[in-house]
Amino acid sequence: MAEATALSTTTNTRDWRAAFTAMRKLLADPNDTVQVFRIMQALNAGSAKWGYNKLVSTPEGGRMAYQRVELVEKLMDRAWVDSFAPGTVGAAYRDFLDRTGYSADGLKEVSNQDRRAEDVAHPYAWFGRRQRDIHDIWHVLTGYQADEPLGELCLVNFSYAQGGGLGWGFIAKMGVLKSLFKKNGWKVYRAVREGYTRGRKAAWLNYEDIETLFAEPLDAARARLKLSPPERYKAAQRALSETGFMGSAIAAE
Repeated sequence: MAEATALSTTTNTRDWRAAFTAMRKLLADPNDTVQVFRIMQALNAGSAKWGYNKLVSTPEGGRMAYQRVELVEKLMDRAWVDSFAPGTVGAAYRDFLDRTGYSADGLKEVSNQDRRAEDVAHPYAWFGRRQRDIHDIWHVLTGYQADEPLGELCLVNFSYAQGGGLGWGFIAKMGVLKSLFKKNGWKVYRAVREGYTRGRKAAWLNYEDIETLFAEPLDAARARLKLSPPERYKAAQRALSETGFMGSAIAAE
């Protein structure tokens, strides 16, 4: 998954029909990541504008906006990613890539299957791309596993708390409703609810300069950013693992 695509968030209209169509497909196949972007396009109206304006409200954020670095290019530079010492955020991100096989370029390709977001020369579009590209970094920071629906659901609600994009809230609510009446459904609910609470309590992660962040020890970064341990998420993981359908919180029956 990733943050809202650039094109959708430069407008102020929402398309609920498209959102529900995409949601039905996502609930049937949680690995159909394209549907996540379609939901973002349909519902995250105005979120990039809000986030960009918040970013430039500080000198450091203004500097990043002025430089307008495309993070996907930096994150695809394997020599740069390999340069970070063990125990740092950068090393944890490197381990994440090696373990999952994911890549920033892969997110870009999925997000652009419907629209060519990378062609939009606009500050809000740049911010939307930046949010997309830091999604997997947030997995590393929050401790939410990326290759399971439960971890994605928790990060979705964390992202909703951080940025307010309605698409994230919609995915979180529908995912919880899908799982609520299954065994351990209440544990899933509490884990996803915890994601929102953690997002509200944490520092605003969009302020982070990625180069500086990657050089910081992971534990120190989590403490500085006020990222408490995901205790209810871990409890739900254990419960789901014991029932034999680890991470299938929103999978079809």
